[in-house]
Amino acid sequence: METASTPCKVHQCSKCPGDTEYYCVSCPCDLCPQCKENHVLDLQTIDHDVVSHRDKINFIPTQEICVRHPSHVYTKYCEPCQVPVCNSCSENQSHRFRSFLFGQGQHEIMDIQVAYKTKRQQHRGTIHTIRSEALFYRPVLLPRIKTDFKTCRTEFSFYQSEMLTKAQTLKHLIDYIKNDFMCNVFCDFDFKHRCLKQKKEMIIHIVSLQAYELRYIQPEFTFSALQFLSSIKTALPQIHPTLHTSQLSMTESLNKEDVMESLSAIQITERGNRRVGNQCLLKLTSGAELHQSLTVTGVDCCYHISCVTSDRVWVSDHENNLILTDTTGVPLHRVEDSCSGYGLHTVNSESELIYIDEDYNINKLSKDMKTTTTFIKRTDSTWGPWCVYWSPSTGDLLVGMYNCDTKTGKVTRYNQSGQHTQTIQHDNTGRRLYSGPNYITENNNGDVVVSVWSSGAVVVTERGGRHRFSYTGLPSKSILEPRGICTDALSHILLCDYTTKTVQMLDKDGQFLSHLLTESLEMREPWSLSYDVNTHRLWVGSEDNNKVCVYRYITRQDALTDQSRVMESLSGIPTPGTEKPQQGNQCLLKLMSPPELLHAITVTDVHHCFHISCVTSDRVWVSDWRINPILTDTTGVTLHRVEDSCSDLFGTGLHTVNSESELIYIDRNYNINKLSKDMNTTTTFIKRTDSTWRPLCVYWSPSTGDLLVGMHYIHTDTGKVTRYNQSGQLTQTIQYDTGLGLYSEPRYITENNNGDVVVSDDGAVVVTERGGRHRFSYTGPPSGSGLWPCGICTDSLSHILLCDYTTKTVHMLDKDGQFLSHLLTKSQETGKPYSLSNDVNTHRLWVGSWNNNKVCVYRYITRQDALTYEHRPRPDGEAMYSSTPAVEWR
Repeated sequence: METASTPCKVHQCSKCPGDTEYYCVSCPCDLCPQCKENHVLDLQTIDHDVVSHRDKINFIPTQEICVRHPSHVYTKYCEPCQVPVCNSCSENQSHRFRSFLFGQGQHEIMDIQVAYKTKRQQHRGTIHTIRSEALFYRPVLLPRIKTDFKTCRTEFSFYQSEMLTKAQTLKHLIDYIKNDFMCNVFCDFDFKHRCLKQKKEMIIHIVSLQAYELRYIQPEFTFSALQFLSSIKTALPQIHPTLHTSQLSMTESLNKEDVMESLSAIQITERGNRRVGNQCLLKLTSGAELHQSLTVTGVDCCYHISCVTSDRVWVSDHENNLILTDTTGVPLHRVEDSCSGYGLHTVNSESELIYIDEDYNINKLSKDMKTTTTFIKRTDSTWGPWCVYWSPSTGDLLVGMYNCDTKTGKVTRYNQSGQHTQTIQHDNTGRRLYSGPNYITENNNGDVVVSVWSSGAVVVTERGGRHRFSYTGLPSKSILEPRGICTDALSHILLCDYTTKTVQMLDKDGQFLSHLLTESLEMREPWSLSYDVNTHRLWVGSEDNNKVCVYRYITRQDALTDQSRVMESLSGIPTPGTEKPQQGNQCLLKLMSPPELLHAITVTDVHHCFHISCVTSDRVWVSDWRINPILTDTTGVTLHRVEDSCSDLFGTGLHTVNSESELIYIDRNYNINKLSKDMNTTTTFIKRTDSTWRPLCVYWSPSTGDLLVGMHYIHTDTGKVTRYNQSGQLTQTIQYDTGLGLYSEPRYITENNNGDVVVSDDGAVVVTERGGRHRFSYTGPPSGSGLWPCGICTDSLSHILLCDYTTKTVHMLDKDGQFLSHLLTKSQETGKPYSLSNDVNTHRLWVGSWNNNKVCVYRYITRQDALTYEHRPRPDGEAMYSSTPAVEWR
């Protein structure tokens, strides 16, 4: 018998000292409310099954008294009537009579707990979407509403002015109509009120999502199955990734004949859904991480894969084997009538398999795998489908077709009803685009991307069919053998190249970014790709064996997944400082004025700070004219010294730090070495092979994982930039612009968020796009005034920062080279600023001095106010989380 003194044990969270209220079935582990939120948002665990602790211990709900029969409790549930019943209710003649009266027959009555569990399982997907998606990024949309208010005011003023100018000859009529318009229309058509209404509706919608989640999980022990069943009787709200709201806009143009009509009734047109760009929500990791691998029974190789869920995938090989498997690799279902081929199947939003059968019809297999229907029947014997892809954004089916007689190909588009809507076959000059489409996909911007083996190219057309570009491989590679392709949430194009046995990553415009994957023990000869749009994981199939590997290379933005993420913005929405909707980090960060000095470090063992490379928030590598880089912390004491660095590179960026906190530097033989994180091992990363060229500066790119090297030709005043991947392979050279040399002596180098390569050269900062095309050269404000650029860096808002030895200042430019301000000037703390390093994690700027051994750390970027409140609001009458811990009595 338990007494008041009976000891009890309160379960603690597995990840922190908090009290347990939830349980992850997939891990398994106990979770507190905060860790539960982080768990369902993290892309590594986004597909895990998280339940309340009550469900883990099979807690018995409190029994409730029947309102019709007070001596009985509810134990049953009538499914057709959707009402709870007790034993007496189920035997009651009136209930049976109502069933007969409405022609429903004898109602099936089930146990109330069984009904609860069944209903909860049915709505599990909706709850998962609310938890992991809707509540995650809808608050990011809120600041855009006040931006719309400003934009609409400006837009309206423009059109009003234009109409008045065109109506001078009708001025006496305009005055009359304008007065009537201002009195009778503006009073009911206030832009501010409309935007405030949108803001209020969005907040109410988010609160309703939270309330629905609360009804579902019910963390308190006062839980009632009846309460849950009652809450879902009404239709559930539709959960979509974006909120359907309108923006305000005016008609495009007016003439004199339209003035009267236009002034009396300005039209409001829909602009589509209010959306958050994926660049605001997602980012690349420093490299691809193997999440899991599976060996698929029943296939010899993996020529094509189509992801269904986070744990199920369709796999096919060259022997007409098309099977569904899970993460164990065991076949769950087999399609017997598929044809042999490559990109021959895809999966739609209903988890239905769409595939090409042996008669070259396109079939659809139902989700329960019991019914197969012909979706598109082959009617032309000269053309046969070779590959298919269902588009999540449009719901269309793209089909790559091949003509055996003419050896040509084309792409056809079908809507959700199977009706043909488009054909893409020729470019604007009439030349054929495809010789034989093998794999096909569609990018977020609507581009149709096709892998064509026979021509050794990836052919990309815009949605309308106009040819955009064809990618035929890196300049250093003569042959591209493209295989499987896909695109991701950040609009990258991923393709398997059989020549190099790699997975290449391109941007949406066809510029090579990196080798995302290379041949490895886990993935030999990558051949097929499938991207999971829900978990942002990449499924890769091998041609060499029957192995499928799942990789993670995209994660959520840090600012949206820590304990002060965007849900805290509900307590107040600040007015953004820009007139246009913000993009990327501009959604999360803003400039502060003036910069704040956080601390100054006097570095022992150096006389000047010609170059600095930030390692962590409290450690930095510093080098001076004697070159030897030293590692120091905020005390300035030397922690480690590099003895073999180059001694000839006076005032250049000779070192950098990668994502593994390894130092990459130029040694005395002009090789590029790598020093391990524990500083015990030094390896040659890139060996010098050409004695006429020597490296002057290096920079490791956090976004691509590539190493950029500024090179100088020893006989003439010319330079170039070379790019190396993570394996040390040369992938790109940037040297000329329309035949003229771009650089004379690259001293410092960096890469901007948009992929621009930024070089501090002799008298100018030279900027090229990722592909190598010259964008601009900055020579000071005003242009040509005499710039002596030294250290450079870029920040999270894509600003270019550079030290100018002439003016002893740090210039801030936008990404297009427009001078914005002198961020720092010569001061007692900084002296003459000469070197820069930006900490991408803390958004702090490290500045090294030329005339002394001092390094100063400044803060000039902060988070948007809407994203940094310390407490989330709790709507009246709604408790977002229970403070009741999970208790186990002993």
